[in-house]
Amino acid sequence: MGRRRQVWFKAAMRRLLVALVLVALASWGCASFQGWRLYTSGTEALDRGDTARAIADLERAAELVPHGSEIQNHLGLAYAADGRSDEALLAFRRAVALDCGNKAAQRNLRAAEAHRTRTADP
Repeated sequence: MGRRRQVWFKAAMRRLLVALVLVALASWGCASFQGWRLYTSGTEALDRGDTARAIADLERAAELVPHGSEIQNHLGLAYAADGRSDEALLAFRRAVALDCGNKAAQRNLRAAEAHRTRTADP
């Protein structure tokens, strides 16, 4: 391959790599933005007492932002409000696993574990 072709090829590969990185960042950003929007609407639905809507929005947010401890914590609250104790407990555990410094999730996990202990069959 001639020198001019090598230079052209390297430049083309660099442009392709930059384009791929930009596409990846843009797609991650869109999913992340959509996830946090759903987190907000799910939290608002939970505040209104609309647990079905809260769960739907927060579950989708958790899919889009799997590293979101706050999302998992609020999903646990929505499950608990809907009487789904086992799912609430799992969501609180995920929230604490994602961010061991999330104090609200730690409190909610302790409360969910205590509830499970109180309601467990002897």
